Amino acid sequence: MSSNDTSAADPAPSKPAALIGWRLFALFYDFWPVAALWLVASAAFTIAYTLSGHGQRENIPPFSALQWTLWFVCWLIAGGYAMLSWRRGGQTLGMRPWRLRVIGADGAAPAWRALSIRYAVGTLSLAALGLGFWWAWFDRERLTWHDRASGTRMLRVPKRPK
Repeated sequence: MSSNDTSAADPAPSKPAALIGWRLFALFYDFWPVAALWLVASAAFTIAYTLSGHGQRENIPPFSALQWTLWFVCWLIAGGYAMLSWRRGGQTLGMRPWRLRVIGADGAAPAWRALSIRYAVGTLSLAALGLGFWWAWFDRERLTWHDRASGTRMLRVPKRPK
């Protein structure tokens, strides 16, 4: 048997990487610019609350309609940050150092609808103690809940040659 005969049997293709660690690093990095945006929104709500006749040191009451509205606005701000970033270049600020990119199933930039589904299901995934992220370890294609639901994919871009 020649050495060429043994090379004919290619090894089975390996599973794609789950990217769980990289995704968590990116989420940690993205927390900081999003938190800054939340502070701006919170300041606007606090100023409006004070100008509407409440005392300067009076806080927005917990579990009030105004506080729920503030939380919803913060959720929308985070979603806007993520979806604009994914749509414009496939990456948020936190994804850049780890060379992560969101693409559509066809390899192109995902549609707005897909990105909004990705964000909404990603929120549910985090609310479920990250179960949707950990799911990638068991998925045959290493996809998270939000990857599957939105028809998007996250990939790790190779390093640029120097």
